[in-house]
Amino acid sequence: MPASRIPSLNWLRVFEAAAQTESFARAAERLNMSAAAVSQQIKALESHLGRELFTREAKRVVLTEVGRSFLPAVQQSLYSVETTAAALFGTREEEQVTIQVVSILAIGWLAPRLAAFEAAHPGIRINMNTANLVSDFRTILPGRDADLQIAFGSATDFPETAERLFGETLYAVALPQTAEAIGSADAVNRHTLNEVATHRSGWHQLLSASQGADIGLCRLRMVDNTPLALSLSASGDGLALARAPATDFMLEKFGLARIKQLATVQGNQHYYLFAGQTRPLRKGAARFRDWLMAEARQIAVGDAP
Repeated sequence: MPASRIPSLNWLRVFEAAAQTESFARAAERLNMSAAAVSQQIKALESHLGRELFTREAKRVVLTEVGRSFLPAVQQSLYSVETTAAALFGTREEEQVTIQVVSILAIGWLAPRLAAFEAAHPGIRINMNTANLVSDFRTILPGRDADLQIAFGSATDFPETAERLFGETLYAVALPQTAEAIGSADAVNRHTLNEVATHRSGWHQLLSASQGADIGLCRLRMVDNTPLALSLSASGDGLALARAPATDFMLEKFGLARIKQLATVQGNQHYYLFAGQTRPLRKGAARFRDWLMAEARQIAVGDAP
């Protein structure tokens, strides 16, 4: 089997420093090494690759043509390793907390608030993964294990230790001109309704509470998540259901307005917060959990158990 052409990572670090400084001595200072050690590592790299990477001059070293071609690949590789390590493991001064969140809540409720938490806790960085189904929170893929999880469903779907955050309030939305044109509940019968298949509460519940509306006369389009349903409506393609408070931020960004002629109803499911399955709760995760619970207490909608 032929020898690997992939050089030692340390050789690459030394090569990059020497290329940047055009000096083995200055590279040595940057890396806290001796100039002789830098020279030896460069020679080892050149021997491994079978090509000279530097031309040695009296007071400096200059990249050869092949050295100049090799440098961008080395820099990109080193940068990728460093940034991935920082994202996964943080620094000594920073604690990483990973949270898995149902996508609608991550986009519409948590994202607008996250900067405030991190500003108040500069030693904690929050990483987020999203999911939609209850089953997604039970099957954790390698590299996506979470300290905390926020899922949507019924209390019996989650561990006994799960803490309820809040529920949801449903109401119909559309582009402002469309919402204004719907002057009565029965006018909705002429519109396409974007329905989220994964939610137990939906258009049927809302239209049943709206006198004059008949879901049997409506055209339903099935989608798998609320952000998509809202995006379709923001494009002028049908009506969607807002699910406050999770969609408040998205409604503002999409420019959608409430359809006042249709009822407002409480959803049958709720958001629950619980610890992840694969690791004990660390200090940073505990602080984030306490912050989430405090934020949730400020929510005044969807409070019916």
